[in-house]
Amino acid sequence: MSKIRASIKGVHGYVPDYVLTNAELETMVDTNDEWITTRTGIKERRILKGEGLGTSYMVVKAVNGLLEKTNTDPAEIEMVICCTSTPDLIFPATANIVATQVGAVNAFGYDIQAACSGFLYGLTTGSQFIESGRLKKVLVIGADKMSSIIDYKDRATCIIFGDGAGAVLLEANEEGNGLIDFWLRSDGSGEPYLHMVAGGSRRPASHQTVDAKQHYVYQDGKTVFKFAVTNMAHAAEQVMKRNNLTGEDINYLVPHQANKRIIDATAKSMGITDESKVLMNIEKYGNTTNGTIPLLLWDFEHKFKKGDNLILAAFGGGFTWGAAYLKWAY
Repeated sequence: MSKIRASIKGVHGYVPDYVLTNAELETMVDTNDEWITTRTGIKERRILKGEGLGTSYMVVKAVNGLLEKTNTDPAEIEMVICCTSTPDLIFPATANIVATQVGAVNAFGYDIQAACSGFLYGLTTGSQFIESGRLKKVLVIGADKMSSIIDYKDRATCIIFGDGAGAVLLEANEEGNGLIDFWLRSDGSGEPYLHMVAGGSRRPASHQTVDAKQHYVYQDGKTVFKFAVTNMAHAAEQVMKRNNLTGEDINYLVPHQANKRIIDATAKSMGITDESKVLMNIEKYGNTTNGTIPLLLWDFEHKFKKGDNLILAAFGGGFTWGAAYLKWAY
């Protein structure tokens, strides 16, 4: 009997209409297009506007598109995993809010918080339920409304992040395609370098924390860059080594979109010399945190062929990082 693997049956995404360009950021903080583009590769990012619209708004758009695209009855969905650092509320889980809104009445779900690595954590978690044979259809979502936790007077962070959502449908596959292997790690000593100071149980919201602007992302860019370059590349190398893969064997690198220089360094470390194999849309969306990898899959879905070897890699605050080896199933 063939081994059951969890494969991606379909992918869909959503990004808001509002485009925040580098030119507009020049009017908000001391920066310029050349500086941003040279250091990050970002030209513009999408921002969700509208009173009362949270991460779930974008997720519902992405999931409804996915269900229609794959001709899936929402009542058939058995599990919803929402990977996000910007949930609508501390509780209930955004996954549960979304499940109700899309009609997934027979699903259970929860959120995963692993910063920018969240979608990889969610993909590997959801895959275990499929591989065990317990579940048949699992939604894995990566989404963030980063604009809700960014200080647009802090040029170190406001140039980087954007809003967006992507979702995949996981189903069983016995043809050998799907999630083959993964390598995930975390290191809590990275907390001081990329975090949000207040808003949790250690420092609940107060007039003091709001006045001190402690409910925004803080990032020590140089330290994060150093760790990201080293660890994202190492994770990808580990997955390739364990599966006897070389750069020539990889059809596409699907990396977290944090910084073009980090992506280029990861590709080089993996021995990928063909730039067309390194997928990027950072210039359009910036860093959507949990949304970057599923949005990449959505943007480049038309390029993938059944059996293609994909390496997914990410690095996030906290620190979290990892890579996954996926054989495309359609």
